[in-house]
Amino acid sequence: MNVKIEAGWKEQLANEFKETYFKELTDFVREEYGRTTVYPPGSLIFNAFTHCPFDRVKVVLLGQDPYHEPGQAHGLCFSVPEGVPFPPSLVNIFREIESDTGIPFPKSGDLTRWAKQGVLLLNATLTVRAHTAGSHQNKGWERFTDAVIDRLNAERTHIVYLLWGSYAQKKGAIIHPSRNLVLKAAHPSPLSAYRGFFGNKHFSQTNDYLIASGQTPIEW
Repeated sequence: MNVKIEAGWKEQLANEFKETYFKELTDFVREEYGRTTVYPPGSLIFNAFTHCPFDRVKVVLLGQDPYHEPGQAHGLCFSVPEGVPFPPSLVNIFREIESDTGIPFPKSGDLTRWAKQGVLLLNATLTVRAHTAGSHQNKGWERFTDAVIDRLNAERTHIVYLLWGSYAQKKGAIIHPSRNLVLKAAHPSPLSAYRGFFGNKHFSQTNDYLIASGQTPIEW
């Protein structure tokens, strides 16, 4: 199948694109885009991979679903395009960054700047129907993104995995903690941020680990 995805990722995931489940997934996604409003725009489904090639991944941040309201989703978990108001979880992420590192709130919620530094902003499900959270779950995306984690786990070391919330922690259970840094905390959602997200200091810990392993820290 002619999937438009960054070359390094295309090579690593070549076997997935040949699988029956992936054909069924793409058929479903095409049908959904053809009959209703789906986010993100089709050209941005693989945006996380575009900005963060396989051999440049230093940090993996796992989300669940794209944002499902107009103008928000652009293929990077937790991120919104320039000029879009910050969703509550992103506000809490920026609050923790400020508390942990002293970096003040940015003017933009567009996290492309992180992706270009090696942060893979990966949602478990890469598409969603407008106004309907979870509407594209259990259609095949989870198997595909499991394969993404598996390839990184098999081929790369000294990556920081940020697993916020029980869903991300379950999905990241296969990661080798002895070969990487696995950081777990509550989800930054307002429903759970005060139960272990605030004060986790994941952003400074990430950079300490990257520096210690000879890598460039992330400018959060």
